[in-house]
Amino acid sequence: MALHPSPAARRAVLRDRPFRLAVPPVSGVLRPRLVLTGAVMAAAAFLLFCWGLAVGDYPVSLPDVVKALFGAGDPGTLTVVRDLRLPRALVGLLVGVAFGVSGAVFQTMTRNPLASPDMIGLTEGAGTAVVAALVLGWTGGLGLSTLGLLGALATALLVYALAWRGGATGYRIILVGIGVSWICTSATDFLVARGNRFEAQEATGWLVGNLNGRTWGQVDSLAVALAVLLPVTLGMGRWMRTLQLGDDVAAGLGTPVQRVRLALLLAAVGLVAFGTAAAGPVAFVALACPQIAQRLAGTSAPPPLVSGLTGAFAVLGSDLLAREAIRGTELPVGIVTGALGAPVLLWLLIRANRAGSGG
Repeated sequence: MALHPSPAARRAVLRDRPFRLAVPPVSGVLRPRLVLTGAVMAAAAFLLFCWGLAVGDYPVSLPDVVKALFGAGDPGTLTVVRDLRLPRALVGLLVGVAFGVSGAVFQTMTRNPLASPDMIGLTEGAGTAVVAALVLGWTGGLGLSTLGLLGALATALLVYALAWRGGATGYRIILVGIGVSWICTSATDFLVARGNRFEAQEATGWLVGNLNGRTWGQVDSLAVALAVLLPVTLGMGRWMRTLQLGDDVAAGLGTPVQRVRLALLLAAVGLVAFGTAAAGPVAFVALACPQIAQRLAGTSAPPPLVSGLTGAFAVLGSDLLAREAIRGTELPVGIVTGALGAPVLLWLLIRANRAGSGG
């Protein structure tokens, strides 16, 4: 007769365990549930990544897709998979990671599940800068990625400066960010209305969040940004955890609160700015995915890396739905993420009100 472990036994297996090593002198806490969640999300994201490369007008089997990724297969399959479909899939993967990690940083830093780049104006600031370049035709010799970075950085610094009152608390950052977000949205609407039909169409398609027509140039810039900013963000994980305890307790534990908050803000802004410049402001990924990852991993705050993997899964899955939902039409991926993310936002608002922390 097969023996099945009891729920108590399963919880014991997934329970956090402290460890201490003599060589090298390292101590910490092993979190099996967090590791398992990360592995499952990575495998699921890779499956969707390969699935996205397989479907289309020229269908390819999943084994042939895997072979093509390693440079094997017939020339026709290699051209379709590596030259035509791979840039789009890579942008979707990297954008999901960037948005997921950025959202986790903001929600941890502010200790508020409703804090995300698209709620406090950062994606709107990047969008305003890019739309201004598209409509006005002025780039100053800069690419869209650089303009998006500058727009998001300027918005972040404005929010931080307006929220500063002898320090910048998470609550003030959120309130000021919402106001700045609406200012940027109004400016973007004005620019779209001012442009001609073709400029407005291009800007509107980008503002929804779109993976259609992505190129290797966008992959390269986004990959470089992640290679630099992701290790920096993960390296500040210990300080992020102390910020969850409140500014006074974090300062008592030796955390330089304002400097850490500013460094995390700049790193998160860089992630969302490059992601927005590559695919537009893909809605709700930065808001919903950290909350989903937190509940799957059973942690007290959104885990950044698992949030990034959850973001990759969400963007790649939404892109598949956008491509296959209506035959012959490729919807912008932001339409699907918006439709799926809006119920998560409503659930967070209802939960906050029930807990007495909402309006």
